[in-house]
Amino acid sequence: MRAAIARRFFAPVLAALSLLAGCAALPAAEAPSTAALDPVSGAGWAGDMARFAAEDAATPPPAQPVVFTGSSSVRLWTTLAEDFPGVPVLNRGFGGSHVRDAVWHADEVALRYRPRRILIYAGDNDLFDGRTPRQVLADFEAFVARVHRELPSTPVAFIAVKPSPSRAHLLAAQREANALVRAYADREPRVDFIDVFTPMLDADGQPRAELFVDDRLHLNRDGYALWRGIVAPYLR
Repeated sequence: MRAAIARRFFAPVLAALSLLAGCAALPAAEAPSTAALDPVSGAGWAGDMARFAAEDAATPPPAQPVVFTGSSSVRLWTTLAEDFPGVPVLNRGFGGSHVRDAVWHADEVALRYRPRRILIYAGDNDLFDGRTPRQVLADFEAFVARVHRELPSTPVAFIAVKPSPSRAHLLAAQREANALVRAYADREPRVDFIDVFTPMLDADGQPRAELFVDDRLHLNRDGYALWRGIVAPYLR
């Protein structure tokens, strides 16, 4: 009888202690949001992160900006403020980067600014360096998860992988990656897919050379003007 009473008394206590122990373990299990990611694509991004910190110290960024991040097509978009007057934009592009690099450096390129929305252009270099369309999708999903874990109401937009003359051999992979990300965005209420790919093709389905500088990879003024018109509705 005495043993039964003891079991009845201690059982709830033990259950509560077990529950608390489980809760205490949750942060350790959830903390490595990058656990399933491959390593960063290059070690040089630390220099870019230091540059961003120095820029913030010299000129404080706007409160709750619209953050543009990703690879060189963002980094070289030097007319963002002119292209979107009245919108507090912040350029945090770091050239040559892959999608997963934005996950690893999410704090430095986006989260610390508490942005009202985030636009990312990446995937172009990923495919060129041999990653698959499904890896691009998985890494973008990881980026969204990282953002929404800390800023659950912040919209995230993926600017489609662009077609370029110098990488025309990747058109099929680019189409697949874009289609996968579009389908994912269609299912997610706070994720957008911005299609810059289709308007950058000519009547024969090839990249429009007049939108690029001499390297046939990066955009010229006409290319960015096209992007401006396509992106603007997503900033409202």
